[in-house]
Amino acid sequence: MDNKDQWYGGAQKYWKEIPATVDGMLGGFSAISPADVWGSTKFLKELLKNGEKQPRKKRCVMQTDCGAGIGRVTKHVLLPLFETVDMVEQNPDYLEKAKEYLGEKSCRIGHFYPVGLQEFDPEAGRYDVIWCQWVMLYLTDEDFVSFLNRCKKSLKEGGVVCVKENVSKKDYEFDAEDSSVTRQDTGSHRQYTQLFKQANLNLIKQETQKNMPSDIYKVNM
Repeated sequence: MDNKDQWYGGAQKYWKEIPATVDGMLGGFSAISPADVWGSTKFLKELLKNGEKQPRKKRCVMQTDCGAGIGRVTKHVLLPLFETVDMVEQNPDYLEKAKEYLGEKSCRIGHFYPVGLQEFDPEAGRYDVIWCQWVMLYLTDEDFVSFLNRCKKSLKEGGVVCVKENVSKKDYEFDAEDSSVTRQDTGSHRQYTQLFKQANLNLIKQETQKNMPSDIYKVNM
């Protein structure tokens, strides 16, 4: 994680070659999308209910698959719950495809931000919910914490940051193909938890995504 240019350059190069399809966004595992959408929706509804929020009155920014990708989570998880969604995605080609994929719902996108999370600086006090899914694995620890600190400033009172990521039984599993890292968050090596603490964030809800294949990483929210 020392050479940031090489780290982020590798991820950008990888995703530039991936087709702008649901199967491409999910690394060939498009079959998991229904279960993933169900789990995310259930988690988010419960979280908002516990906070006595009314979801359809809220706005959130969505990041998934090294950014928003083509808008799979935006379309199936966030737009059913929120009036307006901002999309952050470093690959501008994906954002163009998202306008087609979202169809008539694309008019409910507030902003399309063509930028990586390591550079994204959200507007202060804008969001009730910031949803980060399968994207934090592309950030170095340092940029992870820095991004969370910027997120805190962008939250309205009572706002939350949601992180949904693969977790490993081993310590920092690096994938040289796409320049991603799967962090351990079990036992005494709770790496995600430690990063949240470094950003002075309180963990208020956590669960494991159900109905996923046994041959892929466990996914925590």
